[in-house]
Amino acid sequence: MSLNTALSGLLGAQNGLDVTSNNLANASTVGFKSGSAQFSDVYPAGNSNAPGQGVTAQFIQQNYSEGNLRSTGNPLDLAIQGNGFFITSKNGTTSYTRDGAFQLNPSGQMQNANGSAVQGFGISSAGTSNGVLGPVNVSTSSEPAKASSRISLNAALNSADPLIAAAFNPTNPSTYDEATSVTAYDSLGNANRVQLYFARQAASASATTPGPWTIYAQPESASGATVGSATPLTTLTFSSSGTLTGGGSATLNVNWGNGAAPSNIAFNFGGTTLNNQNFAVNSLTNDGYTAGTFTGTTIDKSGIVSAKYSNGQTKPVANLAMASFVNNEGLIPISSNLFSASNTSGQPVINQPGAGVNGTLVSGSLEQSNVQTSNDLVNLITFQEAYQANTSVIQGGQQDVQKLLQLS
Repeated sequence: MSLNTALSGLLGAQNGLDVTSNNLANASTVGFKSGSAQFSDVYPAGNSNAPGQGVTAQFIQQNYSEGNLRSTGNPLDLAIQGNGFFITSKNGTTSYTRDGAFQLNPSGQMQNANGSAVQGFGISSAGTSNGVLGPVNVSTSSEPAKASSRISLNAALNSADPLIAAAFNPTNPSTYDEATSVTAYDSLGNANRVQLYFARQAASASATTPGPWTIYAQPESASGATVGSATPLTTLTFSSSGTLTGGGSATLNVNWGNGAAPSNIAFNFGGTTLNNQNFAVNSLTNDGYTAGTFTGTTIDKSGIVSAKYSNGQTKPVANLAMASFVNNEGLIPISSNLFSASNTSGQPVINQPGAGVNGTLVSGSLEQSNVQTSNDLVNLITFQEAYQANTSVIQGGQQDVQKLLQLS
């Protein structure tokens, strides 16, 4: 009986040594979750006065506490702050991990170190998640040019500028008060320009508001040559307090004559004011851009994956997905720092980062192992001593058996 009891202790100590050694071996593994061997005693069934029959290893309990974050500067490295797991898939098998060391394969698919595809939601035309789960793919091809179709300019006009009575002539500065220019991209990505001229007009004799301001537009090709003639674009009107009351919208039609498609540019001068102040352009937006090459990827805390281009544009391509479980301890550890779901863990609840009980993401960082090296070194010594003690018991029992055999 003592031999069997000591053997169970030997096997239990070996189990503890295996778990502790695995923890120490993965002390530097990104996202690793340490384990601890759990034991229970063994007694004969139905006999409360009998001595114990040893120990049995019940299970390995995983510790899912968060590890420290280490900054890497790589935008594809991701760490989870809070609850949740990344979702990966390979050969039809879905797995879960806290290891966010991701990379793009040659075709632009986001993968982990063992080639499992990182899962996310697609992006709708509005730039939001469409709820369709699948592999995250980042197109590394060039971004084509987009012709300018909307230009918004908010200006501050000077009410003290002189009145303009002469006919407008873009080559004669005395026929306008202020001038500025905006870039207008055509369908080929050429950065053409539109010169804008502002001329203050006299108010009518009975008017109780300031006189109107006429805006003239002169398109210029990317080479600097004028395209057509300068024409009135719109006339702005203002209240007695200098607030814009009319003329804030206008459309400019331009045939650039360079093989590009004709442009129809909607100008918006909303927010423009008239006061006794120096002329200034407060804000300017343009929805057009030239062609650009892929330069990298960004991922925000809510998991929006965007491709960056050399023309300054960013394009959302996916929304990373995360899974949470009712019972993390029920997950089954598998190789490559991955976990699989089980009946004990419950089914995964899938949301984007920051939704539900999911934590948020930190781009350019990795979660380190949560192994407490000092604690595991103490456990290692404890299990080694238990192993040696049970070995001594078995050796003593063997000697006793040998003596009994000699006596017989």
